[in-house]
This record gives sequence, structure tokens and C-alpha cells, in this order.
Amino acid sequence: MSFDKTKIVEALAKVKDPASGESIITMNMVLDLMVDDQNINFTLELPSLNAPSKSELNFACIAAVKEVYPSANVNVHMKGSAKAPQKGPTSAVPHVKNIIAVASGKGGVGKSTAAVNLALGLKKLGAKVGLIDADLYGPSIPTMLGLQGQRPKVQDVYGKPKMIPLEAFGIPVISIGFIIEPEQAVVLRGPRLAAIVKQFFNDCVWPALDYLIVDLPPGTGDIQLTLVQTVPVTGTIIVTTPQEVATVDAVKAMNMFLLPSVNVPILGVIENMSWFTPKELPDNKYYIFGEGGGKRMAKLSNSVLLGQVPLVQGIRESGDFGKPAILRDNTETADAFMKIAENTLKQVAIRNEMLDPTRKVELKS
Repeated sequence: MSFDKTKIVEALAKVKDPASGESIITMNMVLDLMVDDQNINFTLELPSLNAPSKSELNFACIAAVKEVYPSANVNVHMKGSAKAPQKGPTSAVPHVKNIIAVASGKGGVGKSTAAVNLALGLKKLGAKVGLIDADLYGPSIPTMLGLQGQRPKVQDVYGKPKMIPLEAFGIPVISIGFIIEPEQAVVLRGPRLAAIVKQFFNDCVWPALDYLIVDLPPGTGDIQLTLVQTVPVTGTIIVTTPQEVATVDAVKAMNMFLLPSVNVPILGVIENMSWFTPKELPDNKYYIFGEGGGKRMAKLSNSVLLGQVPLVQGIRESGDFGKPAILRDNTETADAFMKIAENTLKQVAIRNEMLDPTRKVELKS
């Protein structure tokens, strides 16, 4: 009896990659498929030979093929990806190409608004994008995306329960706001906060993504440190308003990522609330928070000003009603956020061309 390679591929397509939840065929993990009489041989490429669920994947592949050809001798060869770093720890999400942290020095500067609209802007530009709400004390992204009250599903992946991110406007999203009640206070110490952030990466089934945007809480605390210790962060975007009191705190957030022990590049600065434009006077600009804060931050971080976002009523309404401003086509705010998304694409490309891939941070204290 001869074995049909097409049927073998169809059988293997039913086996899921434990990291992304997608087919191992879709993820291009199956290589060098060969049929020799009663023997079926192929190589399964993993992010690392130390990858979790390696043995479970092996048995799943054999079982899938034997459902079609019970008499076959199935030999699965494992190898580590040539794309993976040869030294140092591997990423918990190797199928995510770029992880971008959105940070600020203080609250109230529109960081979550920037993160949500950036993610959707990158999606509109054709990228595959995901979003993590890592602001555990003040999770506002469920409201901004109209996902209040919804709960993520749990899926068994080779004996381990994993969360399936919710989806809004074509992007997968996870937030502690999906797990707790809206009025429930998050009262947690550092170790528990760190565990939740790690779960968002290790225990969620993220699809293959070009960009995973992480909305951080204000400041330079446990969550920021846990992020850079859990995954290799491609770069950080700093959000500020033009006023001095905001940029002073933003510099502290920036400097945390630039510490030699952390060493995460700054991709650029978003200046929010750059000027006030009344709805009835669309051509007027009132600089009620001052001017120049974003440019000063960009200069200090040796990066660029990705864009300026005006203070208009529509942004607040969009966030409250669950339809972000960037989805309102042909508006000043939509154009501003699209410009930020376009500039972010350019800065990530430059960063990846000029610098080595970021590694997870190993902090001793």
C-alpha cells in the first residue's frame, strides 16, 4: 500500500502548535516529509529543543498520521529553529515577531487610548496585531473596545488549560478586566502581579502576530520589570502630554528602559493632548498644556516624535462608547493615530535593521 503525502499533510494539519493554537502545517513546522515504503519520516521544527509539550507534540503527530494509515511506521525528528537565538533564554511567544510596550511616567496622559488606537492603526495597515492590557490596577481597555462583561474561554492544550484571548475589531485582546468584576478592586502585591503578567504570555493562546502591543501601567514598578524578564521587548513607546509635569515623569519611565541592565530601545514618543480644538471651531488650536514636551522627550531618548494627538471631545466619546477614534474615518484624530501607526512601522523596521534582537532581561535584584 502506498501512502499519499497529501493525506498525511491533511492529517498533520489537525495537530495544533501549543504556543499559537494554529495548525503545525500553517505554522510551517513540518519539514522534509518523506515516504519510503511503510515508513513516514518528517522533521518537526520547534522554537527550541527545550520547548514545552515537545513529547506531547511528538505523540500527537504520530497519532494523527496513524488515524489515516494505521500500518505506517511514523518517525518524527525534532530540531530547534535556526531563527531562534543560539544563546540565552527563548521567548514564551516565539511566533510573535515584535512586542511593543506602551509606557508613561504618570497616569492620565492617554496611554491606554494611544495603545488601543496604535494597535488598530497597525491592523488597518495590514499587520497581524494583538493587545495586552497589563495595566492591572486600572484596566480600561475592555471599556475602550466594548468588551465589558465578557470572559475569555479556556482551552485544554496538551493537558494544560490556556486562555483564548477575546477579539475586538479583528485583534485578539487579553485583560484582567475580563477576569474580575468591573467594580472589583485589584489588591495585589508584587509577586502576584508578576504571575498575572506571565500568564498573559505563557498561558494564553496567541496566534502568529507581527505586533503585540502591551499597555503598561504608569511608572516603573513590578509589572514593567516582569515584562522585560518574561519576553524580549522589541521597543518602547513613551506617551506624554506637552506640559512639564508630565514630561518630568515620562523621563523616569524612559530611563528605566534605557538602563544597561534592561536595554530596551525607545521607538519614539507620542504627544497626547497637544492642543485643544473645540468642535464648533475645528480650525482653532489652543495649547492649554503648553508646547514642545513631546519633542523634548524625543530628543532626550534619541528617538523621534511619532505624532501629536489633539484634545478633542470625540476621543473621549470613542473610548467611552467602545469604538476607538481611529475607526472614525476622515477625522483629525483618526488621521493623527494613523500617522503614528505608520511612523511606528518605520521605526520598528529601522530598529530591527540596526540593532540585534532584544533578549529577555535577567535581573538579579
